[in-house]
Amino acid sequence: MRLSDRVAIVTGAGRGLGAAMAKRLAHEGARVVVVDINGEEAEKMAAELADAGHDSLAAVCDVTDRQQVAAVMQRVKAHFGRLDILVNNAGITRDAAFLKMTDAQWQTVLDVNLTSMFICTQEAARYMVEQQSGRIVCISSLSGNEGNFGQANYSAAKAGVIGFVKSLSKELARKGVLINAVSPGFIESEMTAQIPEKVRDKLISRVPQGRGGLPEEVAGVVAFLASDDASYVNGQTLNVNGGMYV
Repeated sequence: MRLSDRVAIVTGAGRGLGAAMAKRLAHEGARVVVVDINGEEAEKMAAELADAGHDSLAAVCDVTDRQQVAAVMQRVKAHFGRLDILVNNAGITRDAAFLKMTDAQWQTVLDVNLTSMFICTQEAARYMVEQQSGRIVCISSLSGNEGNFGQANYSAAKAGVIGFVKSLSKELARKGVLINAVSPGFIESEMTAQIPEKVRDKLISRVPQGRGGLPEEVAGVVAFLASDDASYVNGQTLNVNGGMYV
């Protein structure tokens, strides 16, 4: 119960990695706000947490829209009285070979994967700075470290997350707010389940542990960074990839 009574917002928490993070933070004692653009999935996850005995709240939000984000933050503060943890997890892919990539594919991915973190973090940090405490965790990706074919947009956004975190760690620490990133590698999910078997086998062959990671294993690292166990960890990117190599 490292996060007992702390209030956590997890974006993109309706399913997948975000849902695993929401469950783990709740299991550790946090009161979790499930934020997702899909209202049905947000409500379903919040209800699942509530059924398990956890204090939770669902919020439908387009994280690229500042007015919607600000409204969620205000609602959380009014309901719980504070905000302790923000997990910037919402993300999408729009893969395409670079010479065929459209302006829309480029911009949409940057908006959801990077600009949303600017908006959500800025709105959340206002409350955290006021209370002189807070933890922010931003989800990057292995693609942000080494790039990936067909993902110039996604890789650029995820690399931007790492620079964003490093910069903010220098600005916010004196105000009691720590920010770090988590960079997952090949994680078993609905998305990776669609990868052709030959491509999947090639990816797994690059992992010394010989398997893909589990969403719960990423969630455990997020919970660590959100807790007092990481009270001297700031501006870092923790790779959760089983030792995956190029």
